[in-house]
Amino acid sequence: MSVTAIGDARAKVSEQEWRLRVDLACCYRLVEHFGMADLVYNHITVRLPYAVDGKEVFLINGFGRHYTEITASNLIRVDIDGKALDEDEYPVNGPGYVIHSAIHKARHDVGCIIHTHSRAGCAVAATEEGLIPLDQQSLQFHRRVAYHELEGIATDVDEQDRLLADLGDKNAFILRNHGLLTCGRTVAEAFRRIYYLERACRLQVDVMSMGLKPAIPPVSVAEHTARQWEEGSAGQGTTETIEWPALVRLMEKKDPSFKT
Repeated sequence: MSVTAIGDARAKVSEQEWRLRVDLACCYRLVEHFGMADLVYNHITVRLPYAVDGKEVFLINGFGRHYTEITASNLIRVDIDGKALDEDEYPVNGPGYVIHSAIHKARHDVGCIIHTHSRAGCAVAATEEGLIPLDQQSLQFHRRVAYHELEGIATDVDEQDRLLADLGDKNAFILRNHGLLTCGRTVAEAFRRIYYLERACRLQVDVMSMGLKPAIPPVSVAEHTARQWEEGSAGQGTTETIEWPALVRLMEKKDPSFKT
């Protein structure tokens, strides 16, 4: 994209929206960088701070672009009913709309949603036990993960009510025989959750593959640790000011085109 085209794209939106677009594009690159992408599938969405014709609007990737091709300017605006508000050579993917629009419509505390089909995430999602937090980082999800049974590829809007009922007020979601999903007030918060949820799944797969009995912390310790994460004593208060800027710098060094 030329400098003029980039300038035109940026001039069409508010400064607040442009910052959200840059963060979202960076998040796509990070998901790819950390090995959580699935070819051109899956989605990361961000709710925009305005409505169009009285309907909420969120940003999503065009279906067919690789995550390394996502930029701030080629993200597509979609209203809560699934109508694309921008012309683009790539369409809006059905499952992306069904899952993400349901959560954005019902959970106004959620600004960003990340959904993945990672190998470790799908492995844990394929077990009856689900996630078993085994270390101090994965213990942030102790009794804080929701589950939803597979109903097939998520193209049926009738599934939305059941998705929402199962998610409730939680921000970590395991879609059984499907994958992982996290919610956050911001892109940074949602990414931190998917990073550690993915890490927890990888750790569980590694531990179980050893054939040894895992050392599972007592419930009292698990709950105490989870609350430490929620209260910020585990460093959660640094997400926006320390972790996210460092991750943005990482992507800027690798390929700054996400900012265009």
